[in-house]
Amino acid sequence: MSGADRRLDVARATRLVVKVGSSSLTGADGGSLDEGRLVTIVDTLARRRLAGHQVVLVSSGAIAAGITPLGLTRRPQDLATQQAAASVGQGALVAAYQRAFGAHRLTVGQVLLTADDVTRRSHYTNARRTLGRLLELGIVPIVNENDTVATQEIRFGDNDRLAALVAHLVHADGLLLLTDVDALYDGPPSRAGSSRVPLVVGGAGLDDVVIGGTGSSVGSGGMVTKVEAASIANAAGITTVLTSADRIQQALDGADVGTAFVPSGSRRTSRKLWLAHATTPRGRLVLDAGAVRAVTERRTSLLPAGISAVEGTFAEGDPVDLCTSDGRVIARGLVNYTSAELPGMLGRSTRDLARELGPEYEREVVHRDDLALL
Repeated sequence: MSGADRRLDVARATRLVVKVGSSSLTGADGGSLDEGRLVTIVDTLARRRLAGHQVVLVSSGAIAAGITPLGLTRRPQDLATQQAAASVGQGALVAAYQRAFGAHRLTVGQVLLTADDVTRRSHYTNARRTLGRLLELGIVPIVNENDTVATQEIRFGDNDRLAALVAHLVHADGLLLLTDVDALYDGPPSRAGSSRVPLVVGGAGLDDVVIGGTGSSVGSGGMVTKVEAASIANAAGITTVLTSADRIQQALDGADVGTAFVPSGSRRTSRKLWLAHATTPRGRLVLDAGAVRAVTERRTSLLPAGISAVEGTFAEGDPVDLCTSDGRVIARGLVNYTSAELPGMLGRSTRDLARELGPEYEREVVHRDDLALL
């Protein structure tokens, strides 16, 4: 199947994840929920759901919906006020979805996730089980980041990445990212001469594309986060279409709108994808040139002999980044030692360590099964 034909994966998807950004749900001032815009999106998704397809909606808008009730004039910048706005706005957002889907006799279920829910394996499994059961019961899950409890260190920061991880979590057939821009362009859309990029296959062709912007005044993402989300979904073998909310029906019809991101090559295993995209590194291991080649070219485990420096504080089993001497991150993996143990082991062979410290020190620092190249 050609790249252009793969665009139809989203149109034909039996299980589809749709992400709606804040700017697609709020009024012109960005400080209130625009139920008319929300209803238009819901009407389209409801028709798809009633036609026998499963739909998971990842919706931003909780913080934006709480701005006006809190007497604010714009999106707050500090985490505590964002959490307060989300606490007030989340109820209003879900109530609006309940009314809109209820008009089609469909029921919604609220699912609030933190980064921990898709990074810690026990939470990850539970989240997948919950979403799967909701879909089996004919419910439309409304997913959002749990902004009211997420801390700065463990939050997604935008719902684009969350949507891609949810698509992977539920084994979706397609991902649709709806925003206030109709597509990815090879330059700023407002600049004369910029052209729409209709198709991206396996990330190829993005080197010449100028990707920037910080998103709308009420959102937290920009085009960079959307391209990253598409890359995460593609790594799981999921085709992604990025377009504006007012073109949702055209996208679901398989029309040539927006930008389609099509995967190429083999699909990453769930564990490798989880390691690469759903974990937050707790530290860094700096590798010498030989270890870099061993990890990237021969795909071997990381041994203490190839590590030249340890950065950060981490426990056994935590995710850490593996870096070159100039700081470039090449991989992420689960470490078998604490940050306190490792400094005394650097540059030494596992055989010597085992002879001096005991047989338990003959294990790898990061086993190749627990390592994902980035």
